[in-house]
Amino acid sequence: MSETHMRKQLRRQISVGGVLIGDGAPVTVQSMTTTKTADAEATVAQILQLERAGCDIVRVAVPDELSARAIERIKARINIPLVADIHFDYKLALLSVEAGADKIRINPGNIGSEENVRRVAEACRAHNIPIRIGVNSGSLEHDILARRGVSPEAMVESAMRHIELLNRFDFDDICVSVKASEVPLMIASYRLLQDMMLYPLHLGVTEAGTEFAGIIKSAVGIGALLADGIGDTIRVSLTADPVREVQAGLELLKSLDLRRGVRLISCPTCGRCKIDLIALARDVERRLEGLNADITVAVMGCPVNGPGEAREADFGIAGGDGEGVLFAHGEVVGKVSADKLADALMTLIANSLHNK
Repeated sequence: MSETHMRKQLRRQISVGGVLIGDGAPVTVQSMTTTKTADAEATVAQILQLERAGCDIVRVAVPDELSARAIERIKARINIPLVADIHFDYKLALLSVEAGADKIRINPGNIGSEENVRRVAEACRAHNIPIRIGVNSGSLEHDILARRGVSPEAMVESAMRHIELLNRFDFDDICVSVKASEVPLMIASYRLLQDMMLYPLHLGVTEAGTEFAGIIKSAVGIGALLADGIGDTIRVSLTADPVREVQAGLELLKSLDLRRGVRLISCPTCGRCKIDLIALARDVERRLEGLNADITVAVMGCPVNGPGEAREADFGIAGGDGEGVLFAHGEVVGKVSADKLADALMTLIANSLHNK
C-alpha cells in the first residue's frame, strides 16, 4: 500500500446526501451556483447543467429566508446533493436543514453566540447532516490575526477552534476547509492542518480569479496537495460559468489518475508540423465532451513523438504532410487526409466502443 493511500485511509468519512467523502472514498468535485437561490427555476436549471458536466455535489448561497425556503423546491428536481452556504444568521441554517439541505457550510465564528452554534449542531445531528467548517484567509478572527497575522498557523488555529466548538456540542460529522487566494498560503495551511486532525478536507483556492488564472492557481494548489494524498473533495473556484469549474476539477483529477474518463493528450506543435494541429485538437476535444468512456486519445502533429505517443494511447492520430495516420491500441488502422482526421478518429472510437 502506498504512503499516499495510507494517509487517505486515515481521514474520517462523512456522507453528503449519499455521496461519501473521506476514508478512501473517491475524490469528489463540487461547484456553486451563481443564480439567486430564491429563484428556484433558474437555480434548478443551472444545477442540471452542472450535473451533466459531472458535478458530484452543488452548493447554493443562502443569504435570506426566501433562499432557505427555496431549497425544498430545488431539491425535488435535482439529482445531486445540495449544500447550503450560511453566513451570519444561524436561523438560515436551521431553515435550510428543515428544507432538506444535505450539508451545511458555516463559519462557526460568524454566526453569533455559542448558543447559536449549539442549535445548528443539534439540528444537523437530528437530521444526519454534516457541517463543513469553512475558514478563509480573508475572514480570520481578530484575536488570531493580532497574534499570528495571516499565516498557516492562523488558519489552522481558526479551524481547530471551530472544530472544538462543534465537538463541545457533541457534533463530529465534520468536513474542513482552510482556503486562501494565495496558493503558497493555501498549500501550507492544508499541510499543517492535515497532521492535526482526521476530518475530511475540502480543498480549494478561494477567489482564484477569472477562468485562465483561476484554473492555473487551482491546479497548482489543489494538485500539489492531492499529489501528496491530501484532500477528499475539491472545488475549482472561478469567476466564470460554474460548468467550467466542474470541467476543470474533473480534468485535474484525471491528470492525477484519481478519476476515470476521457483523457486527451496533444503535442504543443512546432515548425515540423504540417497540419493545422491546434484546430484539429480543439475539434477533437469538443467532440469528446460528454463521452462516457475510460480512454486516452492522442492528437499528435509530426513523426518525432507522434507515432509513439499515439500508439501508447487507446486511439490516436499522428500527423504527416497534409494527412495523418490513425492508431487504435498500438496498431496502425489507416491513413486519411488532414481534413478527414477528426471524423475518422471519432468514427474509429465510436465503432470500437460499440463493439466492446
